[in-house]
Amino acid sequence: MSGAYLVRLSRPRFWLYLAGPVLVGVAWGVGSLGQLAAWRPWALFAFCLLPANVFLYGVNDRFDADIDQVNPKKDDKEARWQGGRGVWASIVAALAAGLALTAALPRGAWPWMLGFGALSVAYSAPPVRFKARPFLDSASNGLYVLPGAAAYVTVSGHQPDAWLMGGAWAWTMAMHTFSAIPDIEPDRRAGVRTTATVLGRRGTVGYCLGMWAVAAGLVSLASVPAAAVFAIYPVVLVAIEISGVPLGRAYWAYPWINAAAGAALTIGGLLATGEPGVWL
Repeated sequence: MSGAYLVRLSRPRFWLYLAGPVLVGVAWGVGSLGQLAAWRPWALFAFCLLPANVFLYGVNDRFDADIDQVNPKKDDKEARWQGGRGVWASIVAALAAGLALTAALPRGAWPWMLGFGALSVAYSAPPVRFKARPFLDSASNGLYVLPGAAAYVTVSGHQPDAWLMGGAWAWTMAMHTFSAIPDIEPDRRAGVRTTATVLGRRGTVGYCLGMWAVAAGLVSLASVPAAAVFAIYPVVLVAIEISGVPLGRAYWAYPWINAAAGAALTIGGLLATGEPGVWL
């Protein structure tokens, strides 16, 4: 096993899919910029940047090893499962780091972190294996926002707004299902049933539009400015459809789109503290 393989296993393009919600959760939870000096939110960010991704995608790749043999994106965009003691030791070490960090967080953050760990395994591993259960595969991907909720509790001392969490969860459902569109044919050849294989390309696009609209609607009940950021997603998807850009190619632009949206939400949260130092 090499360090380069572990980095590829952890999907660097998607590191911010877990670490980004932590930044948003911290920004929306702090009451003053001085709280940013605390070590716990930064430890959580560091964990979600690499170890959490090694754990999440390591479990995923282990139980998708057979399917991934016919998935072309594993040739250049990602890495095929290699296995071995070193890989398993890294996955176990990431799990241990997550449990140790969870113990150091406020108790109100524990359910979110434990939920993240449980769904990370249940999504890919039998007997549950949500990823091969249409619509449950989509719903279970709310796991990506759970570290953000834990970060919010850590800095604020109370639980996040239910409307915001519902909207964020709906957003992840749409994002996950959109990401499954390029895998429709490989999954069908491998006999795997997902939301995308059941709905087909056109139906999946409609599903994503609907869930992103739901996400924006739910978030608007708590924050109109944040809802405006969420509302960008159905607009972008319609633009992609009109332009004729292949969804398989457009998909790889979403890490940049998501990073920009996350940055907007983070800055918005910090601005809400009312402290001019946000711009320094």
